[in-house]
Amino acid sequence: MLLLFFLVWIIFNGAITTEICIFGVVVAFLMFGFVCKFMDYSWRKEKLLIQRSGYFLLYLGNLLIEIVRANVSVCHFVLSDRDEIHPVMVSFHTTLKSGLARVILTNSITLTPGTITVSLQGDEVIVHCLDRSLAEGMENSSFVKMLEHMERIGETNGNL
Repeated sequence: MLLLFFLVWIIFNGAITTEICIFGVVVAFLMFGFVCKFMDYSWRKEKLLIQRSGYFLLYLGNLLIEIVRANVSVCHFVLSDRDEIHPVMVSFHTTLKSGLARVILTNSITLTPGTITVSLQGDEVIVHCLDRSLAEGMENSSFVKMLEHMERIGETNGNL
């Protein structure tokens, strides 16, 4: 967040000089102090965010790969000679503990073509799939494994 405050300062100024950078660092620290005092934030949460950010970038890369794979599958269904597509509703329970991780999972499922999250109630996820083949292994997907790993990072370093 500290870096974000500094970057916003630089963008709003529209120029980079020594004075603007020094003043930007001071303003960023003041804003960070304000956020820590009045908005329940801390250096520990900042550290955890930095630790998770690298893994989150890997997650985004994996999401892009899965989107491309799902696009190929959906194109195959559309362009093939098959007359029947077998849509299916899949219900599974996730082992993810945090609400944020569950929301990221369901949004990732919805972003991949051929699947859409219908419901998220507690730890139960209901997904509509264009075909049965798209539903296989959804509860143990790479999305779930990566999000579980990010949750473990939070547990060992003080949960957000």
